[in-house]
Amino acid sequence: MSAATERAERIARLNDLARQAMGIAYRAVATSGFRTLPQRDQSRVRDLIETFDAFGEGNDPHGERDFGAVYQANDGSWTTMRPKECHETVFWKIDAYDRALEYGSPDPADPSVTRRVLTIMLASEY
Repeated sequence: MSAATERAERIARLNDLARQAMGIAYRAVATSGFRTLPQRDQSRVRDLIETFDAFGEGNDPHGERDFGAVYQANDGSWTTMRPKECHETVFWKIDAYDRALEYGSPDPADPSVTRRVLTIMLASEY
């Protein structure tokens, strides 16, 4: 395994940990649009983000598992697979910052110099 591949895998594991411990292992923020969804929908989306495993070339080209989308079908159900008829799309993104949250992290593979922020937003807010 190359050094670049090993680094991407380490970042991916740290991102997985952050996503699976939402609000504990890192800072989570939600946009005002996402917060207008009913509370049950917000909870369901957070559950799907924590267990998200629908990574592929389209949403994870660098292998760092730092972005995904959750979809609401017209029947109101939420899924990580894009339905034929989609009522709402929610994006989530993990960014790596320095410890002061002022700049990008000098090394996202090193948790001692990195703080992760997960942002949840409606696709329409992007």
